[in-house]
Amino acid sequence: MSEVASGAVRILGGLVEKARRASRTLARAGEDTRNLALFEAAKAMRERSDAIVAANQQDLVALSEDRNAAFRDRLTLTLERIEAMARGLEEVARLPDPVGRILAEWDRPNGLHFRRVAAPLGVIGMIYESRPNVGADAAALCIKSGNAVILRGGGESLHSSRAIQAAMEDGLRAAGLDEACVQIFPSADRALVGAMLQASGLIDLIIPRGGKSLVERVQREARVPVLAHADGLNHTYIHASADPVMARKVLLDAKMRRTGVCGATETLLIDVVIAPTLLPSLVQDLGAKGCTFRADDRARAIVPTLAAAKPEDFGTEWLDSVLSIAVVDGVEDALDHIARHGSSHTEAIIAEDAEAAAKFLNGTDSAVVMWNASTQFCDGGEFGFGAEIGIATGRMHARGPVGLEQLTCYRYEVIGTGQVRG
Repeated sequence: MSEVASGAVRILGGLVEKARRASRTLARAGEDTRNLALFEAAKAMRERSDAIVAANQQDLVALSEDRNAAFRDRLTLTLERIEAMARGLEEVARLPDPVGRILAEWDRPNGLHFRRVAAPLGVIGMIYESRPNVGADAAALCIKSGNAVILRGGGESLHSSRAIQAAMEDGLRAAGLDEACVQIFPSADRALVGAMLQASGLIDLIIPRGGKSLVERVQREARVPVLAHADGLNHTYIHASADPVMARKVLLDAKMRRTGVCGATETLLIDVVIAPTLLPSLVQDLGAKGCTFRADDRARAIVPTLAAAKPEDFGTEWLDSVLSIAVVDGVEDALDHIARHGSSHTEAIIAEDAEAAAKFLNGTDSAVVMWNASTQFCDGGEFGFGAEIGIATGRMHARGPVGLEQLTCYRYEVIGTGQVRG
């Protein structure tokens, strides 16, 4: 092992030792104590808002000029966004306690009573990139669910993440909890990520939240269970029965509200029946907001000014003001397109025909499917989870927005009256 790798292992070992000890005390802390930590952290975040903005400005000034506008938007913190983070902490605090829930209970003929009870996972490693608010969301959800968390933000957001971390520590101290319940890597050294991925038996779950290369590295190298997501290759399908006014409003939001989030629509699928009359208006609406397009031949036959799509465009998560467009022959054709190019994240259908909508909803294998709503509602807060720690697109343990319940496992409690097996 190289000297750099050995140093990273030592640093991580110290963080994990403190996190493991803190997780035991946090799991035993009452709901009121955990909630108090979140309310006090929200208070501290508001009090530190000017310092957080100043730290964020350091990150923005140092940001490479080749980063696009969507990346800069994800990194930027304003007073309004800091207030939203503080409110998010308070919303999580007000949610029902996920720890200690009785998930099931039953009796056996021998008189034993069995209970399945929700319990914290333990120590979570959270790896995220340019959005510093992710650290606040992750910390809030982990505190509420009784888990200690070790955060590793991207190098571009290091100053911002540290400033947010300071507010979280204030909240934990005020509630009499161990500050090590929420820790952050001391640097953006990639060797520390490697050490975290190899920490089998020390870290209970790793959650990566970022681009394709980050997720692929985590899945390739991890010796720790991973709760991962694929790209947000999300589709909005406009069915022949769609209300045109609704379709225009919903698509504009789904693509352009925030182009850099994983819930943004990246591909428009429009039914051949409605495309000749509706597609020009959709292109006009989006183009007026700065969107550009990559369209198939049938779409270009309707709007000749559209740029031609390359084969790889329908498999690209743009995270920018770019929309891929394909004309399809009904629900089955739309589902086939999604099966070929999608990432099992979020799909939406705009339709007045309930039978067509049901066929679409039941026909995809994506974690989230929507009817007559923007794909940007794929968000933990919008689901009523208070916040989210990520969007899971796998098929084990959790799917869709990962909130409090998904950050618990369970134990079995068996209550007897002296029974023996004889």
